[in-house]
Amino acid sequence: MNLGFPCIAGLAFVLGTAASAQSYPGKPVRVVVPFPAAGAADILARSIGQELTRRWGQQVVVDNRPGAGGNIGAELVAKSTPDGYTLLLAAATTHAASVSLYSRLAYSLEKDLAPVTLAANVSHILLAHPSLPAKSVKELVALARSQPGRINWGLQGNGTLSHLETELFKELAGVQLQLVPYKGSAPGLTDLIAGNIQVFFDSVPPALPHVQAGKLRGIAVAGSRRSPAVPQLPTIGETLKGFEADNWFGIMAPAGTPPDVVSRLNAEIVDILSNPEMRRTMLARGAVLHSSTPGEFAAAIRSDIEKWGRVVKRSGARIE
Repeated sequence: MNLGFPCIAGLAFVLGTAASAQSYPGKPVRVVVPFPAAGAADILARSIGQELTRRWGQQVVVDNRPGAGGNIGAELVAKSTPDGYTLLLAAATTHAASVSLYSRLAYSLEKDLAPVTLAANVSHILLAHPSLPAKSVKELVALARSQPGRINWGLQGNGTLSHLETELFKELAGVQLQLVPYKGSAPGLTDLIAGNIQVFFDSVPPALPHVQAGKLRGIAVAGSRRSPAVPQLPTIGETLKGFEADNWFGIMAPAGTPPDVVSRLNAEIVDILSNPEMRRTMLARGAVLHSSTPGEFAAAIRSDIEKWGRVVKRSGARIE
C-alpha cells in the first residue's frame, strides 16, 4: 500500500496545480517595480496593471521597491511564493548586467525567476543641460577629452543600465568622467534640470517633456535603432561605432510558478500589448511595445548576460 502514496500525492499535486491555474487570479496581484515611481518601468507597469484589473476584476497593485540597481525588488520577487500573485517588471538589461557587476547577489536571474514575456523597448536618451557647450555626440566626446574628469555625469544608480551605458561610452570615446550616482531616474533628472550635473542617461518617457520644453537637450539615443518617439535624434552608435544599449522591460515570476499560470499571464499580457490604442498611447510616452514567448524572453536574457558581462569585465566596474 505504501507504494501507492507517491502516486496519490503526485496526482493531488497535478490536480491542485490545474485547479489553481483555472481559478487564477483569485486575489489581488502585486507587480513589483524595482525602480522609483514616475520612471519608464513604473509607467509601463501601471498601464499593464490597470488593464489586467479591468479584465480580471481583481486589483493589480504596483509596488515600487527601488535600490541596489533594481536588485532589491528582483530579490523580493525571486524569494516570493511561486503562485503568480507576485510578479516583477524587470529591466532585463539591468538585471542581466548585475550577474557580472555585483560580487554577491542574493538571487539568480536565470534560476530564481521565470520569464513571462517581454513588454517594451524604452530607449534611453543621452541628455545634457542646455548650458553644456556640446550639441552632438562628436562635440561631447571632444569636450570630454579636452576636460578629463571635469564633466559631471549622472547615473541612475550603481549597477543600473545607465551605469553600464556610461562605462561603454567612456571606453569607446576614450574619456574620463566624474560619475555621480543617484537613487533612480527622478532625482538625477531633477539635478540635471537644475544644472547640478551636466549629462545623464534617462528613458524617453520621463525625459521627453523636458526636452520639448527646452529645459534639457537631447543629444542621441542609446539603442541600436532610432526611436520612433524621437526620430530626429541619431543613435550614439552612428558616431561611436560599437555602442548599442537597447533598454527593454519584461514581466517575470518566481521560478516554480505553475506553467499554466505563466501561460495565462503570457496570453493576457501579450494581448494587452498588442492593443493598437495601448501601443499608440505608450509610443507617445516613448515606449515601443513588443512581446514574446517565455522561451524567447529567456534567450534574450542569456544574450544580455553575455553582452554586459563583457562590458563589465573590460571596464573593471565592480560593486561589492
